[in-house]
Amino acid sequence: MHTHSHAHRAVRTAGALVAAALVAAAVPAGPAAAAEPAPRVDLTVLVVDDGGGAVGAIASELKGSGVPHRTVRLDDPGRPVIDAAFLSDTLDGRPRAKYQGVVLPDEAPSGMGPAERAALAAYEKTFAVPQVDAYTWAHPGVGLDYTSEGGRSGVLDGVETAVTAEGRTGIFRYLDGPLTFEDNAPDVSESYGYAGRPRAGFTSFLDVPADGGGRASLIGEYAHDGRRELVVTFAYNQYQRQFRALARGIVEWLTQGVHLGQTRNYFSVHVDDVLAPDARWDTVRNCTPGDFDCVGGDGEGTAPIRMTAADAQYAAAWQRSSGFTLDMVYNAGAGEEWKAENGGSDPLTTQLLADRAQYRWVNHTYTHPFLGCVQDTSAVPWRCARDAAGGTLWMSRAEIAAQIRDNHAWAVSKGVSVDRAELVTGEHSGLRTLPQQPTDNPNLAGALADNGVKWIASDNSREPQQRAVGAASTVPRHPMNVYYNVGTAAEMADEYNWIYTDTADGGSGVCATNPASTCLDEPLDTATGYATHIVPQEARIALGHIVANDPRPHYVHQSNLAEERILYPVLDRILADYRALFADNTPLVNPRHRDAGTELARRAAWDKALADGKVTAYRIGNTVTVKAPSGVSAPLTAPEGTRKRLLLGTAAFGTAYAGARSAWTAPEALQSAITLTLPTA
Repeated sequence: MHTHSHAHRAVRTAGALVAAALVAAAVPAGPAAAAEPAPRVDLTVLVVDDGGGAVGAIASELKGSGVPHRTVRLDDPGRPVIDAAFLSDTLDGRPRAKYQGVVLPDEAPSGMGPAERAALAAYEKTFAVPQVDAYTWAHPGVGLDYTSEGGRSGVLDGVETAVTAEGRTGIFRYLDGPLTFEDNAPDVSESYGYAGRPRAGFTSFLDVPADGGGRASLIGEYAHDGRRELVVTFAYNQYQRQFRALARGIVEWLTQGVHLGQTRNYFSVHVDDVLAPDARWDTVRNCTPGDFDCVGGDGEGTAPIRMTAADAQYAAAWQRSSGFTLDMVYNAGAGEEWKAENGGSDPLTTQLLADRAQYRWVNHTYTHPFLGCVQDTSAVPWRCARDAAGGTLWMSRAEIAAQIRDNHAWAVSKGVSVDRAELVTGEHSGLRTLPQQPTDNPNLAGALADNGVKWIASDNSREPQQRAVGAASTVPRHPMNVYYNVGTAAEMADEYNWIYTDTADGGSGVCATNPASTCLDEPLDTATGYATHIVPQEARIALGHIVANDPRPHYVHQSNLAEERILYPVLDRILADYRALFADNTPLVNPRHRDAGTELARRAAWDKALADGKVTAYRIGNTVTVKAPSGVSAPLTAPEGTRKRLLLGTAAFGTAYAGARSAWTAPEALQSAITLTLPTA
């Protein structure tokens, strides 16, 4: 107990010394300096890049969240010299700091000369600009004891770290539980670090148990010489979960909580083919009967997979207990066809309609036809059919429009709330499908316009970027590796084995020829492989998207809610892992199809405005001013208590998320800029 209070007092005293040093640094030198106005600090980050993964990871977080930054590559012979003139100047009689924060590879990068390092230190001291040391080792020069003095160094894979009390009330206030470093491949070292014990002036935010007892720091703030450094002593890259979880706090510290850009943790799940049956994988033939390339099976002898009324009841109950809403992407005409073939009644549709208000619904076309070129299936793989003159035959505008219109009309007639602006086509058809159909169906854009469709789903694995389709825009969706043609865990593992094992192990060998894929060392046990291998892997991939500020929806199929209901273990794992890591102030955001599309469109417009140099943003004292091109919303993050200036009076700024306030915002009517008033400390 006694030691703890001592350590705590030491940290506080160090903080007081720094505050005193900053005050001392700000004391005017004499009468001439007395009238110097408060400096303007531009809301841009300086990134000094040595080509390493750590700096690259922080730069990717800045780019992905919309924070403007300027990169100086140390290995570029034509790079600017980092001197006083590069860092600051005077504008309209006011001193201007050109960067609000600095990211360095480490505390003393070898690619910078002593004069550059001195200029940077003077700049940081004068303008109270923080510096991140992206990856360094534990030593007294960064406020830590050597690891040999009761710390630890080595591989961190699978190590459980803790957010300290100071981290929890400070930059990592959005994290809840312990943060365990990834360990995805037992035979590969994925992360290495140096945990050192803090010295005077050092406040640890993330630590681990030290070899000699007590705790040793992996991330912390070192305050010295009137400057502040965030010291990170472990290696990482932009994809690792531990970095993704910590990235928000690193940017928060770097910008003192005031910056352009914002991030959210998004997760939505589209369930395609609702009301329609899905074909079933044949574990003997290793194909799906009814598919063109499945020889010897027409699909008629195989029972398709379709939800039952009990499956629908389970889905509604699961939503209530998990606090998560699914998007039902429905084919009403396929449901009507099924009903006609099965005695005229359909308990599934009756149950889903009884619970219709509990789901979100998205139009998936009436009978799920292929909306692209007319498919010639006489060859394997299929090809686009041609007319006598050699031109491609296409599904007509009228047929596409009817598929969209009839499905929407069915929902309206049943009291289902559905947005006509949202559409998912069957298999994302109508959009280009490589290699057979390299362009969109020329009739698609017109049919979308006929029905008021603004947001059409695309497959993120094929087209990750949003693009225009006439007046509509695509919304890329992540496919989940829970297949449309399986109803049981054993079927899922069997098909997974076929795709991901090489021919010597009885697989297709496709994994060996696909650069985006890796083969399994050995086939999964079909009895246990789904639960032990596929579920954790899919949950990890999805969580990776969630913590990467990615609003793109994920998609699965109604077959995954039927029979053994194999989707739920994946969703349960994702939600449990997320809620164990993040605090209640950082809930999952579950956007609609159109909201995901809108978010991607806003980002594209913002990124273009930044790239074109059309954004001006700065802070003077507790006032933030942002000017962007007309019609472009700006993403902004600021502390709780921030107010937005209106023409008359002020209003609370933004929405609360992760312990801060943030929003896409624009000037109010008759205003030319966004002006925020920050809370006084």
